[in-house]
Amino acid sequence: QVQLVESGGGLVQAGGSLRLSCAASGRTFSTYAMGWFRQAPAKERDFVAYITRSGGSTYLADSVKGRFTISRDNAKNTVYLQMNSLKPEDTAVYYCAATSGVGVITKPGRYVYWGQGTQVTVSS
Repeated sequence: QVQLVESGGGLVQAGGSLRLSCAASGRTFSTYAMGWFRQAPAKERDFVAYITRSGGSTYLADSVKGRFTISRDNAKNTVYLQMNSLKPEDTAVYYCAATSGVGVITKPGRYVYWGQGTQVTVSS
């Protein structure tokens, strides 16, 4: 069992930055690959970023490439999402999730543990 708790969301102006954190409970954090997703009102939950168990490889959605960075610190049981050059269209609830799958996984159904989400609002 893994419990995930996101933090770091808030209100920011367009062009600004935020860093989201996702703290995991338990001693098995490093055995899971991690992902970030986001969901805007009345829209589906979309893939944002993925990181392997070791943190050695990452994969980003085209919409955030060059602006967002995913990283993890296994000693702290935490995964991060650094978001720069934010746009109003980045406004959403952001979720972190854990998967035991292999390879880059972008579909929400392949993730077994989810956080409660943190709101990010970007004003124009």
